[in-house]
Amino acid sequence: MSKYDVVIIGSGLGGLCTAYILAKHGMKVCVLEKNRQIGGSLQIYSRDKTVFETGVHYVGGLAEGQNLNRYFQYFNIMKDLKLQKLNEDAFDVISFEGDDQLYPHAQGYENFIEKLAAIFPHERKALEIYIQKVREACADFPMYNLSSEKKDFTNAWHLQIDSESVINSIFTDKKLQKVIGGNNMLYAGVAGKSPFYVHALVVNSYIESSYRCIDGSAQIAKIMSKNIKAMGGEILNYHEAVRFVFNGNEIESVELVNGERIEGKTFVSAIDLSKTIDMVEGPQLRPAYKNRLKTLEYTTSAFLLNVVTKPNSFEHLDHNIYHLINPDVWAGPFYDVNKWPESVAVFGNTNSRHPGFTENFTAMAYMRFEECEKWAHTKSIIPNNINYRGDDYEAFKIEKSEKLLDALEKRIPGLRSKVQSYTSATPITYRDYIGGKDGSLYGAIKDYKEPLKTFITPRTKVSNLFLTGQNLNLHGVMGVTVSSVVTCTEILGDPELITKIKKAS
Repeated sequence: MSKYDVVIIGSGLGGLCTAYILAKHGMKVCVLEKNRQIGGSLQIYSRDKTVFETGVHYVGGLAEGQNLNRYFQYFNIMKDLKLQKLNEDAFDVISFEGDDQLYPHAQGYENFIEKLAAIFPHERKALEIYIQKVREACADFPMYNLSSEKKDFTNAWHLQIDSESVINSIFTDKKLQKVIGGNNMLYAGVAGKSPFYVHALVVNSYIESSYRCIDGSAQIAKIMSKNIKAMGGEILNYHEAVRFVFNGNEIESVELVNGERIEGKTFVSAIDLSKTIDMVEGPQLRPAYKNRLKTLEYTTSAFLLNVVTKPNSFEHLDHNIYHLINPDVWAGPFYDVNKWPESVAVFGNTNSRHPGFTENFTAMAYMRFEECEKWAHTKSIIPNNINYRGDDYEAFKIEKSEKLLDALEKRIPGLRSKVQSYTSATPITYRDYIGGKDGSLYGAIKDYKEPLKTFITPRTKVSNLFLTGQNLNLHGVMGVTVSSVVTCTEILGDPELITKIKKAS
């Protein structure tokens, strides 16, 4: 058995950021990862010699001086990242079936207003108010802005009203209401539930600046891994943690699936909350606490269609597409199975070999886990490393892939003729490779009616067990980065950590 100062379970971005901070503070750190590849949603994979993302298709707030840029400067990432800025006049394009107009979300607050005001001139003032409301909500989250200021925002207005209601109260034009909410797949938005602060924090970073990682976002995990190891940290793949071993009320080690135990003084779980709770088999956590975390409602999952295009056939896609077949932009998670897909997102790649063309793209549509539940018992990795769950599962994927391609052909005529090959992934794939409960895209659903229920503190009732990751504050690259700082502040007992990060950046 090996003994570490800190053992971190899960090598997603939250786990890696936590490991970096603690290693930088002189702690002997070990990160455990069950899969071959580290990085969680930063993982990539290759098909037909092209690279696909699994989760992080674009990143916001990376321009000089912006929030994520400054965090990444602290983590010593920025100088090595290969990035391409998306179209400044349209990083996201919202479209609707039966409507030939394309609606841009532009980078830069003024540019965002100008580009939509050109289509909706009567809503210019409302667009200004919208941007003001977004920035106002973001200002209430100090760490989002690298501030050590203490704020009690528990009664803030943006926690107590849902995103759709705020958007609809600002804009009178029904189409513009839909355009503003049209990319809510970024946070699996639910009408009457998703608080406005979630919408604001997510979209604000992309409006500030939007980038795509050239040749894949796994470079972030790779750079972080190198930096952690340079400070003496260890990252162990194929190390699946299954159970905490206690000595009284404290954890003394974590047991792996093969029976090996890893000893530590402090333990941080960067994996799904329900799995973390399952690892505490004894009475060390109160039943009420366990039940609270186990009964959290989770965001829906998705079906991914990963398409390799014929060489030099598809001009470079310098923006993302959110295409709404159902005009109700908030209906996505509640789609009619017989009318699937009702909304589709398309994310192109940027590669260094052929920068003028899109070698592949990913199309994503909501999919509930129940559609795949009959294969829930299957494993994706079996002897000989063959990814196979049965003929009926493969037939299911092909059927869904063809439906998704049909929907995209209407949006991008001639697309099918450019397809060289495709593969697909279901909620079960998400579950097995990313680790979310039932393949959840973004963890626990935030509900404005119970705003504090899903604010999970990093400190648990087990004195040496801490939590980090997307369920603490917010999902996404920025969300989990901030969560790692919150967690490390608790572990280190250093209220000035954010100030140190700010100075270092």
